[in-house]
Amino acid sequence: METAGWDEMALVGVVARTHGRQGEVVVKPETDFPEDRFAPGGTLFLEGSPAPRPLRIQGLWFHGGRPVLAFEGIQTLSDAETLRGAQLRVPETSLRSLPDGTWYAHDLIGCTVRTVGGDVVGVVTAVEGPAGAQRLVATVEGAEIDVPLAEEICVTVDLTEQTIVIDPPEGLLEVNRKAASGNGSRRRRWTPGAMRGGPGGTDDV
Repeated sequence: METAGWDEMALVGVVARTHGRQGEVVVKPETDFPEDRFAPGGTLFLEGSPAPRPLRIQGLWFHGGRPVLAFEGIQTLSDAETLRGAQLRVPETSLRSLPDGTWYAHDLIGCTVRTVGGDVVGVVTAVEGPAGAQRLVATVEGAEIDVPLAEEICVTVDLTEQTIVIDPPEGLLEVNRKAASGNGSRRRRWTPGAMRGGPGGTDDV
């Protein structure tokens, strides 16, 4: 079975640091249900060449609210150090099906944001913020504009047309506009949370 490419995978966690001397690592989860996503027996993927590298989960426990994972083949502190800062992803095909009116955050990347009056605000290059307070980052002409993912602002999301229609309060876009970082836009980020019942909430990947 052919493995999905790295860019076709969804981020579910980032290795924060090692834990102990037996190869375990502490993970910053990017999923609302780490007990399910990081369950022993499951497989996560690291970036690799020519294909993503699979890591089979051998053990899971929690320390300070964060998942601590043990992987097959990662048995020493030195082994675990090689994983520090690594993204952990899964194929998009393994994501749960979502009900109508609900979207995974990564589905919003690349959508064009327009106002109800038809003005183009920008193209979504990131979805940021914690659950319940997420925002779109729309990039246009060397600037970034943060748009709150709230139902009263994001009134229509059409993934087929790759369009998000917004009805922002007067002055919001001007206040939230800033110069783009780096090469003119933020690096695209694949965030796994789902916009549940309209933009604003998150669900599991």
